[in-house]
Amino acid sequence: MSVSTVPPTLRLFLDCADPPQWTDWLATGLFYGITTNPLLLARSGTACSLDKLHSLAETAFALGAQEVQLQTWRDTVPALVERGQQLAAGDRRIVVKVPITQLGTLAATKLIQQGIRVTLTAVYAPQQVLMAAALGADYAAPYLGRINDLSGQGRETLVTMQQAIAALLSPTRLLVASIRSIEEVTFLATQGLNTFTLAPAIAAEFFNVAATQQATADFERAAEQMSQ
Repeated sequence: MSVSTVPPTLRLFLDCADPPQWTDWLATGLFYGITTNPLLLARSGTACSLDKLHSLAETAFALGAQEVQLQTWRDTVPALVERGQQLAAGDRRIVVKVPITQLGTLAATKLIQQGIRVTLTAVYAPQQVLMAAALGADYAAPYLGRINDLSGQGRETLVTMQQAIAALLSPTRLLVASIRSIEEVTFLATQGLNTFTLAPAIAAEFFNVAATQQATADFERAAEQMSQ
């Protein structure tokens, strides 16, 4: 029997720079890949260096990740581009994250022209999604929780972003970040969003269904009784 190689419509990423967490969560088969950024690296005590990031990517791929997203950094366009090139290192499974500032957009344009896959990150406003679509970025990463903190309209803003992407027939995916409950994922999925990055604590909510746990305990109890 042949195995389909078509990428899944729904893509879940683990938003974490902690390889022991990757081991547990990638084994579930739920996660398409790993997303990282300098803040996550700092929280895990991981150096933001090329050698360390390449090592992390190799670890993630060995554990079954199909993509790893690594963020470029520096304060000039040539330096952002150079660092992005070094991060990608010719591996199409690595997606370079670039902040969607004017500086970052200039760098992202050059990286995309070189065939490097890009996520434009730190997206807060609907017009920024148009920029990502115009550039042909693989992903645009809106921060749901932070948008909600600023306006109280996080869900509505992301639905507007998705409507724009759909209307343009753009292949750019909205990679929803800063998710604070699994219910947000479920709601946004009903609105056509299909790509999410989750912290391990939020991922755990997939399995936090009391009725399922009770039913499973009942099954086990019945099986034990019938085996005696």
